[in-house]
Amino acid sequence: MSELREGQSGPGDSTIVTTESYLSYEEFGRRFLEYAASPGRIAGAFEKLTGEAFEFGPIGVGPGRIAKLSAGVRLGQPRLNREVQDNISYDLVIPLDIDLLIDLAVDRYPFHVDGTIHLHLTVRTAEPLRVLIDIAEPQPSNVRINVASASRRGELLRILASVDHEIRRFVARYIATEIRKPNIQAATDIDVAARLDAAWRL
Repeated sequence: MSELREGQSGPGDSTIVTTESYLSYEEFGRRFLEYAASPGRIAGAFEKLTGEAFEFGPIGVGPGRIAKLSAGVRLGQPRLNREVQDNISYDLVIPLDIDLLIDLAVDRYPFHVDGTIHLHLTVRTAEPLRVLIDIAEPQPSNVRINVASASRRGELLRILASVDHEIRRFVARYIATEIRKPNIQAATDIDVAARLDAAWRL
């Protein structure tokens, strides 16, 4: 919708014509959410995870827990995929690069693992006037991996020791802890009223 305005400041002055484009409250709200939760802002909230490295283990795995599993994990640059739904939502994909070692005391088996962890994010609105980026709790099923072994024996050991499950479980738990940290929480909870009040006082 638009409104046409005309006015003259004095005799002989040319007519000034201005056109304002109006939006419905509903359209304004949708555009505001699209802007507040843009892909760039969402990606920026998680960019501190990029390049993070952590280790786990050694932990006992396999029958009788006689094998010891340890690993070094590095997180790559997250990718963000927009999901077309009624809600504004995203699939955040974080690449994984893992060096894995199974130690049997008498022999050691190295593995290289690459994969991804997928986080589902939904943009929500809340009282009194907040925009929330709701992050679904990561589960082992959200972790997808490809394991490369240098030997058939190592491959069999990996299966017997449930290595894939342990990797998925640990990575999901680590990411769940990271997204609860204050810097992530602050970036995913936008208090619109407070920010408007602060801007109005300037």
